[in-house]
Amino acid sequence: MSEIHKIHQQLMNKEITCTKLVQDRLGLLKQNTHNTVNSLLDETALALAKKVDAKIESGEEIGLLEGIPFGIKDVYMVQGTYTTASSDLLKKYKSAYTATAIQKLLDAGAIPLVKENCDSFGHGSSSENTIFGAVKNAVNPSLVGGGSSGGSAVNVAKGFTVFSIGGDTGGSIRQPAGYNNVFGFKPTYGRISRFGLMAYASSTDCVGPIAKSTEDIRIVLNAMSGKDVKDQTTYQSSSISKESVLNTDAIKTVGYFKNFINNDAISAEIKADFLASIEKIKAKGIEVKELDFFESDTLVSTYYTLAMAETASNLSRLDGTNYGNRIEGDNLKDTYSITRSENFSEESKRRIVGGNQVLSQGFSDEIYLKGLNLRDQIAANFEKDFKEVDIILSPVTPNLPPKIGDSLKDPLAMYLSDAYTVGFSLGQLPTLTIPKGTATGLQISAAKNNDELVLQFANFLNDLI
Repeated sequence: MSEIHKIHQQLMNKEITCTKLVQDRLGLLKQNTHNTVNSLLDETALALAKKVDAKIESGEEIGLLEGIPFGIKDVYMVQGTYTTASSDLLKKYKSAYTATAIQKLLDAGAIPLVKENCDSFGHGSSSENTIFGAVKNAVNPSLVGGGSSGGSAVNVAKGFTVFSIGGDTGGSIRQPAGYNNVFGFKPTYGRISRFGLMAYASSTDCVGPIAKSTEDIRIVLNAMSGKDVKDQTTYQSSSISKESVLNTDAIKTVGYFKNFINNDAISAEIKADFLASIEKIKAKGIEVKELDFFESDTLVSTYYTLAMAETASNLSRLDGTNYGNRIEGDNLKDTYSITRSENFSEESKRRIVGGNQVLSQGFSDEIYLKGLNLRDQIAANFEKDFKEVDIILSPVTPNLPPKIGDSLKDPLAMYLSDAYTVGFSLGQLPTLTIPKGTATGLQISAAKNNDELVLQFANFLNDLI
């Protein structure tokens, strides 16, 4: 059931006012005990709601997204708001401009309520690496909310926002969506502009929506998509219609990676549930094929080699000179050193040091170039697979969400929790988490630019499971 359509009808029929809708959601965000809020945009939100009410009062038509309250992961620039990336370095930083994807939603009339808690600079899979306190899971507050877009997923799951905009580099939308039983979509790389999203790893960073239905995902995806002169990796994509995603006859074959399932790392419960879902798909007359893929350890090490290298490069600009919380030392070099040492989280420092290591002389040929070569092999493997199957299905995570505190003690375990998401990031493929099939959901992937097919299969699975 689409919440966007429902609220749109209520506003048009004058069953609710936009001001009351926004006030209610702001009230829930203020009271919430899940640590999802970095800052509230209450003044802006209420001013925008007033305008929507005035339009409705005067009998004007309003767009589908007009007046719909949403949340924004705190790594997106929104002019005049604090954009902290949940870090000490940027905790007082105010954006001078607005990210393209967010601007498109504002142009469509959607109302931003909140900048949402996340792992600092997107570094983490649990939303514990943050100066605002760990995000608590929507279902069980003693567990992590997932990451890095944990606050965004929890806000949607709890009904604090109608949808939220997360960021996905190696699974940061899909994994928290799975942990909190909501839908999360990483579109094809380049479908949505990255301009105004703080860069983590530029070759896999994607902007995407988290919502409670595939229809809401489709609406928000269409609003944000398109070519942007400020991001050279973007391309023009056609709009996905409501009718087309309800046509599920196009999918004849589904594949899954057998080494994801026949693996010591996967919990018995998730494995059994995944295989049961596969049987249900077979029973509907769809051909299911077992596929060969890279070992999950190879995927994780390839992804983190490249992501750490890119983040070390991207974050080198944060030295307290142009922006950020500067801490003075005895000289300029000392100032840089203290500013970065004191203001970056342990996890960010781990990734910057690791990234500089793999890019350094003597190591770059040995490690970084090998990583680039493996990424090409992974992309080629996907191209081969999608000649045989329409869709690849996989678990979102090998295990259930950990308790808060556990991931901080074991960073390697946290990296390995991304085993099933990072491959699709390296392949730059459209991939959706659907909260069905296993305790942390199922992941649906298609070939590049086949975002529509992913949503079609999601609708098919929604009815089936």
